[in-house]
Amino acid sequence: MRLSGSITALATPFTASGEIDLDAWRRLLQAQLDGGVQAVVVAGSTGEAAALYDAEYDALLRSAVDQVAGRIPVLAGTGHSNTAKTIEQTRRAALSGADAALVVTPPYVRPTQAGLEAHYRAIADDGALPVVMYNVPGRTGCDLLPESVAGLVAHERIVGIKEARNEAGRMNDWLALRSDGFAVLSGDDPTACRAMLAGADGVISVAANVLPRAFRRLCDLSRAGDAAAQDWNARMHAIYDFLSVEPNPIPLKALLQRLGLGHGLRLPLLPLSAAHAEAADRHMAAILELENACRDSLVA
Repeated sequence: MRLSGSITALATPFTASGEIDLDAWRRLLQAQLDGGVQAVVVAGSTGEAAALYDAEYDALLRSAVDQVAGRIPVLAGTGHSNTAKTIEQTRRAALSGADAALVVTPPYVRPTQAGLEAHYRAIADDGALPVVMYNVPGRTGCDLLPESVAGLVAHERIVGIKEARNEAGRMNDWLALRSDGFAVLSGDDPTACRAMLAGADGVISVAANVLPRAFRRLCDLSRAGDAAAQDWNARMHAIYDFLSVEPNPIPLKALLQRLGLGHGLRLPLLPLSAAHAEAADRHMAAILELENACRDSLVA
């Protein structure tokens, strides 16, 4: 498996009563396919995986696999704070038809670097799915250092890293380990353009939920080394800023609701504060403008 380009970390739409909204889910998936995304992640942190029951997780993943029908890879979030539970969840995802597992570093327990290496090696050795490691220290409390896992990049079942730290130096450290069998993916929308211009293979994006066409264009320009990528990226920076005014995926879900794709979140996450509602409306208009610009260029 070779992952690259624009990959969306999908949100999970809920109904007004808090149930999974499978109709909205299917419409969100179709919008991603129509927008040209090159892979999707089901039940990652943006998908509120921690709030999903096992049956809901299975239903979302099977629905995605059925709808995508092999056109693009479907990654499943399978990371837990314990290695055995992560292996169990990865096997569960494999049975539902996922193509790969996105495995976040174990949250809260703060393993050592040796523990992180052993964790990922055990999951990969189990062999249920190809593994994409995911480093996001701001959420998990531990930081996966490139030098600590350099020996893992040659493992045939470890196929990439999603790095959410935004420092250029950290991305350069991963790029030094990049190979045909190991993809380096940005996990930070605001710096993804810079990462791809430096040689990263793509981005696993939050913003692509509402900007699938715009992010596909960004990835195509950036990966081609086109200087126009920076200008296109600059048009989305205000949206990136809005998506961080409250913890992810709160602002994103507000935008998706304006598109008719779901209602709210599950506790302890609350809907977007009223103070940001006007900004959400304003950025929604900018999103529609960007997406329409991409459609118009395809028609032209």
